[in-house]
Amino acid sequence: MGFLIRLVLNALALLLVSTVIPGIEVRGILPALTAAFFLGMVNAVVRPVILILTLPLTILTLGLFIPLLNAALLKLVSLMIRGFEVHGFWSAVFGAILISLISGLLNLLINDRGRVEVIVHRNRIL
Repeated sequence: MGFLIRLVLNALALLLVSTVIPGIEVRGILPALTAAFFLGMVNAVVRPVILILTLPLTILTLGLFIPLLNAALLKLVSLMIRGFEVHGFWSAVFGAILISLISGLLNLLINDRGRVEVIVHRNRIL
């Protein structure tokens, strides 16, 4: 259940980003859901391998290469899905950053069983 809720939240993040970033187009909810699914699969399977292969470059650039890698993966997913298009380098970079921020914040609120999780911290003086 948690997987499906996260999939829908990531699709909503894609739809939101497509309204904010001019070079990203999503033509409907079905391409958004499909793109969210494939983006999740690419991030789970391909991204770790590429991160290991590009580790020297990532260390050399102090981590600034990672957003470029995320943009390349976003563009790769756009090549696989009809109705989801990424036009241009900067659209891919800003889109990848914004998608990461939005979906990260939304997924932070959902636990593994798909329920909204609220964390309350209280300070006590002993």
